[in-house]
Amino acid sequence: MPASSPSRSWGLLLVLCGAIFLEGIDIAMFNVALPAIRDDLGMSTSSLQWVMSAYVLGYGGFMLLGGRAADLFGRRRMFVAWLVVFLLFSGLGGLATEGWLLILARFVTGISAAFMTPAGLSIITTTFEEGPRRNRALLIYSGTAAGGFSCGLVIGGFLTAIDWRWVFFAPVLLAAVILVGALTLVPKVVESRPADRRLDVAGAITVTAAIILLVLGVERATHTGAGWTVATVGASLALFAVFVLVERRTAAPLLRLGLLRSGPLVRANLTALLLLGGFYGFQFLAVLYLQELRGWSTLETSFAMLVIGADAVLSPTVVPRLVERFGNARVILTGMLLAAVAYALFLPVGADWTYLAMLPSFVLLSLSFAMAYGPLTIVATEGVPEEDQGVAGGLLYTSFQFGAALGLSAVTAVNVAATGDDGSPAALLDGYRAALVVPLVCALLAAGLAAVGVLTRGGRPGPAAPAPAGTPPQAPVAEVAR
Repeated sequence: MPASSPSRSWGLLLVLCGAIFLEGIDIAMFNVALPAIRDDLGMSTSSLQWVMSAYVLGYGGFMLLGGRAADLFGRRRMFVAWLVVFLLFSGLGGLATEGWLLILARFVTGISAAFMTPAGLSIITTTFEEGPRRNRALLIYSGTAAGGFSCGLVIGGFLTAIDWRWVFFAPVLLAAVILVGALTLVPKVVESRPADRRLDVAGAITVTAAIILLVLGVERATHTGAGWTVATVGASLALFAVFVLVERRTAAPLLRLGLLRSGPLVRANLTALLLLGGFYGFQFLAVLYLQELRGWSTLETSFAMLVIGADAVLSPTVVPRLVERFGNARVILTGMLLAAVAYALFLPVGADWTYLAMLPSFVLLSLSFAMAYGPLTIVATEGVPEEDQGVAGGLLYTSFQFGAALGLSAVTAVNVAATGDDGSPAALLDGYRAALVVPLVCALLAAGLAAVGVLTRGGRPGPAAPAPAGTPPQAPVAEVAR
């Protein structure tokens, strides 16, 4: 069967969706298992925080490098190789008997996801031609990612009830199935790659260090002093400045700075950052409210918030029709406005709210995420030359990761400041209400950015942005066998 046949292409998409589902379910299941891990391994709360930070640092810090590696060394090769690493170190985490070993396993697992995810996204964007087919593929892909996170909340609760180690072993089994599918269905093709395939080592070191320090500074902001945070973020910004200087002078840059002259790409990445910041911040506060104040169990909380996972169904079924009719910009704007309404409705949350009182916010949030997440993926990769698709995916997922870290840190800081030392139900409720303003502000800022997109392009589907001058003609990747 030729690699370009429809059935082969959709089989390939199934494998890549399996990988992004694996990444989503792994994060969600792990979050649910943290208390059990702490009790079994005798870890302190501060040590447990590093288990979380290790994955975020590995994932967010190496994402841009992972995207460029896919462009330089082969998307299939990077996807398969780092899927193997993900499998091995997930298993190592399940076997860990010491906290430091678990932290190491999570850090390397995060790095493997940072290389695997942009490689998978760029395989989609270079296999499916730009237009309705690619849009539908990307919306299915993004919906699967959201579905993995939602399913992980429930599955993680069941597995943790058996033994927290199954939270690590279950991804190993799923990764093994995906690996077999990848070796079978991801085609070996001749990819359009830069003429100079040398890795920009100086750029890779400076930008990876800058991103790690920035994520670390934001993620640890609520757990350390202001001086340490300012120093960390300052060092990160200095390294970013060095990175820009390096990229301007090197013949084969890690990131072509010309990509950042694309208004839609920059807006898509900023909107993605705000989308995830608000989304993760809200879910964090909702979980605290249900478990800390209302006394709901992990499973009860998971099932209550499962409705948010309806975006996994909406993304491949409803959203493609909306995009085709109204364009990406208008759909994204509508999604962010719905998110703002969802957060605003939850602001007056009470100590005795029924589930029906919370349900409108959860439903609207599901709709908003479906309408924004997938179209943002399209806009962030639309019109980007084939040889830069990996780095474009890396940029997008870096924005997603940093947005999540920023949102969680911001809501935590506001919640702690508003609650103070008073642990009474009234003080806890005041803390939640104050912190809920953060997701609302994120949604309103993102809606403003999306409105700019509507005004600039009218929100209608338009031709892809032209490739930069000198870019060679690109043959469809799936048509040329290696």
